[in-house]
Amino acid sequence: MTRPDRHDPLRALIVSASFGSGHHQANGALDAALRDLGVPLDARHADLLKYMSTPERVITAGTYDLWLRHMPGVYRAFYHLTDTDRAPTAQAFGWLGYPAMRRDVLEVRPEVVVSSYPTPVALAHNVRRRTGTDFLNGLVITDYRVHQHWARAEADLLMVPNEEAREQLARWRIPPERVEVTGIPIARVYRDLIGADRAALRLKHGLDPDLPLILMSGGGTGSYRALPQVLRELGNLGRRVQVLVLAGADGHGVVQVGGATLHRLGFTTSFPELLAASDLVVGKAGGLTVAEATTLGVPLVVHAPIPGQEEFNTDYLERHGAALWARSLADVRPAVLRALDADERARMSCAARQVSRPDAAEQVARVLLRRLGRA
Repeated sequence: MTRPDRHDPLRALIVSASFGSGHHQANGALDAALRDLGVPLDARHADLLKYMSTPERVITAGTYDLWLRHMPGVYRAFYHLTDTDRAPTAQAFGWLGYPAMRRDVLEVRPEVVVSSYPTPVALAHNVRRRTGTDFLNGLVITDYRVHQHWARAEADLLMVPNEEAREQLARWRIPPERVEVTGIPIARVYRDLIGADRAALRLKHGLDPDLPLILMSGGGTGSYRALPQVLRELGNLGRRVQVLVLAGADGHGVVQVGGATLHRLGFTTSFPELLAASDLVVGKAGGLTVAEATTLGVPLVVHAPIPGQEEFNTDYLERHGAALWARSLADVRPAVLRALDADERARMSCAARQVSRPDAAEQVARVLLRRLGRA
């Protein structure tokens, strides 16, 4: 690859996938970090699902959604069955959405293609090989464990959340010189909110500064199956709490469920401040949610995470003392009460900060620039 002048616009194709919102958020954070570093960025953002044909999209996204909503055990089996380099799914990655990826590469002529989902890496490699184009093919891994789908030999650069993930890639025989530990990119606003006055933030958003505040983590698509049951448990804690329900909220407004005051907000642009104002996150354990919560030192109580990747995210947090895993519904109430204890919360909050990487987006940006000869 011919090294451009660092003052030339950086042409980039940045690809995510609409399986939840986390992949888009990671890519948005990277885009902003590059611009904050003064890079003249000429970026096109793309979505793997929009690259796919209608039949491809129905089969992949439709099956994924069906499994998560109605057959999580089937998805767990799929996750473990395909965690091998002999899995047939790995071979299909280079073709799902190929014509649209090829079009974007030929139009953008990118210096770098960077993806926050594994499939586009295989696609980009296939396009590069078949068209003779030249670019850095990068992957940002947004889970805390490297499933085989993430271990893309086609990638020139793989950016991982922690040292454990680096070691896992080595076991998948990825050359170590291709791997950089950066963390999972999150928006700059979370770093800016470290140490914020929680009481002041609660007052700003019409919340009681003196009652424990719990933020429900239900995922960007609102497909968290256990939401109604968990809310009932939060209403039966034996102490008053206030609960923020964002994705999956049934209507809007404030409602009382036992001792829990539920603030049903739906989608809101105030999520970072609301997270910073919270004592505890309860629910799922998506990679971006984990990265954001740990940056702000907010502990988690996880129940019914997505089988496979979120279970491993939860295991990582639990081993490091930043989360409690309520494996059954009966475990939710005692886990929440334990995490709301002042001493326990302080311990878990400290543990959360210790595994956080608040500057991950900047680190990813700097690694890319160094690999491109623009540092």
